[in-house]
Amino acid sequence: MKTTLPTDDVFNNDCFRAIANCTYDWESWHTSAGRLLWVNAAVERMTGYSPEECLEMPDYPLPLVAPEDQEKITQVLQRAQADEIGNDVEFRVLHRDGHELWMAVSWQPMFHGNGKHLGFRTSIRDITERNQLREQLRLHAAHLEQLVQERTAQITQLEKNRRKMEKLAALGQLAAGVAHEVNNPLAGIRNAFALFKADVPADHEHFELLELIDREIERISSITHLMYQLYRPSAQRSTSFPIGSIVEEVIRLLEPAARKAQVHVEREAAETDIQVTLPEGEVKQILLNLIQNAIQASAAGDTVSLQLSLHGETVKVQVVDQGSGIAEEHLPRIFDPFFSTKTGMPRQGMGLGLSVSRSLIEALGGSIDVVSSPGSGTRFTASFPRSIQAS
Repeated sequence: MKTTLPTDDVFNNDCFRAIANCTYDWESWHTSAGRLLWVNAAVERMTGYSPEECLEMPDYPLPLVAPEDQEKITQVLQRAQADEIGNDVEFRVLHRDGHELWMAVSWQPMFHGNGKHLGFRTSIRDITERNQLREQLRLHAAHLEQLVQERTAQITQLEKNRRKMEKLAALGQLAAGVAHEVNNPLAGIRNAFALFKADVPADHEHFELLELIDREIERISSITHLMYQLYRPSAQRSTSFPIGSIVEEVIRLLEPAARKAQVHVEREAAETDIQVTLPEGEVKQILLNLIQNAIQASAAGDTVSLQLSLHGETVKVQVVDQGSGIAEEHLPRIFDPFFSTKTGMPRQGMGLGLSVSRSLIEALGGSIDVVSSPGSGTRFTASFPRSIQAS
């Protein structure tokens, strides 16, 4: 669209000057060669420079433009001098006080009523607020996209967990059933073997083999008990007791195993013993599994440290060993049934201890956390609620 001016000399017409000066946008009129003829008062509001100062600039408006955008505005002026029409080209200006503003320039050629080419006009609008809103919208959109990605990842992980839980539930039903069915004939075998063993004198040449069979029967019995406890835990009544006494009792129970492995088990000095109301047998089983694991992970001469602490209504028992640690890729699986990192340690169980411990403690409303890295040992933290009531 071309602008046609009245036949009267518009630059000497006070009426047209008043209209242009009252225009909110920053208006400029240029000759065909690009020299500034007139600029309205809005330039001072937007840049801090007066119209008189602008008219004295030989390369107006480049001194007002941010250095990064001067080349862009130079191209705009070249297009305007070529009688092109342009709209909404964004650039930045530097206000006299140093702060930066975003502008958008539009331009078009001007013609006299008699068809004479008079140059071109530019109209510059402050779009700083628009750009700020656009940037906020972009940030909100990016944040929303991130939330969508995170939620999608969570849903994917939940779906994986659901499928895993379904598999574990099916495995649990099978394992509990097998454990129950194995335990019945095993009890008969144990009783019959006890009668048979009672008739064999201790000095018999094969008596040691009978002792070995007896231990293996007991081992099978303990495995079936763990499997059944993992998948069909029996509810126990809560009682009040000092949890520190259970820790000491478990240490005494495991003292023969620790002595055999040449591992020292110590309880670090802690605050006054803490009274809890929990199923005592389940607490003992959880701590027994964790401390036994720490002993088995330790080398001769190592120390297993226990620390008891109270955090509000949560009691924490930390079990720290100086063993070889757990590889990062194994950490997510250490609580899976039948998973064990003790590949080079024969007769160390079937990888049910941690599964049983987590199952028991989560049923109490607690949790087990683990921190480990190869060569730096492992720290298990069992977090118990201070009190629960038996159902």
